[in-house]
Amino acid sequence: MRQILQNTIPYDVGNPRALPGIQPTTLEDWLHQDEAFSGQMQRREELLRDHRDDVLALDPQAEPAAQELLDMVLARVYPSAAEAVVRPDGATVLIDSSQPLDTLCKLVQEDFCILQKLGEEHVLTGAILCFPASWRLSEKFMRPLVDIHVPVQSYDANIAKRVQRLFDGIQPGRPLWRFNALWYEDSELFQPRSAHARREIPDRRENSFLRSERQTLLRLPETNAVVFSIHTYVLAAHAVAEMENPA
Repeated sequence: MRQILQNTIPYDVGNPRALPGIQPTTLEDWLHQDEAFSGQMQRREELLRDHRDDVLALDPQAEPAAQELLDMVLARVYPSAAEAVVRPDGATVLIDSSQPLDTLCKLVQEDFCILQKLGEEHVLTGAILCFPASWRLSEKFMRPLVDIHVPVQSYDANIAKRVQRLFDGIQPGRPLWRFNALWYEDSELFQPRSAHARREIPDRRENSFLRSERQTLLRLPETNAVVFSIHTYVLAAHAVAEMENPA
């Protein structure tokens, strides 16, 4: 049976920051790989094959940014790659520059959203989103930041302005990160949900799995697009208890 759940989370989910909750990080800590790598990569490839229209979208104007992102991931994770790479789980992935998001989907555990400044706001112009946490790519594609965060209750006009200023100020080589943490009834990684079918947020006593996204923001130096990456951690309740109460 393949492993899709992690046993630990490499940060303290018990100490969330107020929105937007941003902290500085480094390029060396941009992408993560954990014990669920093989199982999650298999799930990603299944979703790309069986639900392609639900997990991938790319506007033509975002194609140079997607290619730049692919080149950056290859340089950091697979620096010796030429026409193909061999992943840590032994799988061989062909590098297809004509389909940069497809290739990215098969290389790392992170999902990626590409946001470009169009007018006064950053707009979601491309994404490979295999593990959505209660939202649908089709509803957010080609929409600005404010619309992307609807209907998040805590994302009000003041937060929206702060986040837009934050996006404007992101510098190449100086990524930022934040995290969230929510309880879910099941461990499924693919959790699309329409904005019109809001999810009730129950307490942990009624749910068995903690889902946390490590989200990073990175400015691409050539195309100037902002990349929002998401590494999804899902832990069973007993693993969370072991983290909170180590022996």
